[in-house]
Amino acid sequence: MSRVFFAGELETAASWWRIFRRDGVTLGFTTHDRDLWFGGVLHRAAPGLLPSAIRLTAGFEDDPGDVEGALSHDSISEADLARGRYDGARIESGIVDWETLECATLYSGSIASVSREAAGFKAALSCDKARLAEDSIPLASPSCRARFCGPGCGLNPAAFETRTPVLALDPDAGTVTVGIADTSPYRYGILRWLDGPSTGLESAILDANGNVLTLAQRIDADLSAGLRVRLREGCDKTIATCAARFGNAANFRGEPFLPGNDMLAQYPVAR
Repeated sequence: MSRVFFAGELETAASWWRIFRRDGVTLGFTTHDRDLWFGGVLHRAAPGLLPSAIRLTAGFEDDPGDVEGALSHDSISEADLARGRYDGARIESGIVDWETLECATLYSGSIASVSREAAGFKAALSCDKARLAEDSIPLASPSCRARFCGPGCGLNPAAFETRTPVLALDPDAGTVTVGIADTSPYRYGILRWLDGPSTGLESAILDANGNVLTLAQRIDADLSAGLRVRLREGCDKTIATCAARFGNAANFRGEPFLPGNDMLAQYPVAR
């Protein structure tokens, strides 16, 4: 960026921020009084949304921030907030010259939590530096540490996914009946909604019995039978399943044969 902002007495600058939701939707907003297109994203004029002051420090501690506003913009609805579409979403914020569209990114992080406040909402942000506090050294474990079909696992997720219609739902029991006779391979897997109000949202599958799936997340009462879902098979993280079912023992990320702590406490016994 060659532009130096606030170098003169009169500036044509406005704030902007982008929200990258986990369901694949990207939203852009600006404090300017008209929409701006830059960086491949349309930033809609949203004077009712106010990002907090950004304070960047040189240390490793988190630089917190927040965004608050009224539930008035068409892109942010109360229903989407309640369904969790903004939970864990990526956030970028910065400044832009609304004449030349030169811009700079000042803050990047994620939404830590979303809360209701009167007729509006408040989203608490967590800076990317917060990840530096995470322990990146893997701990030995008998189960696999890799995410199924993720980095380290090496399997192609397309080979373990299928699409099927929903035959019935029970929001109270948290179950979904699908058009597959035997859903046992999908235990511990992922269900992704392809139709309806929850399109793009995912839920972990806790159990599978026949053609009935028990989901970890709450099922929206507005959902109905006939919607399509995408199911991804699950893995119980054991070496036996990895070897026999997936033939992927070479990529197993665990130590199933490592002696446990009880082995260290054992001592010779006279016979």
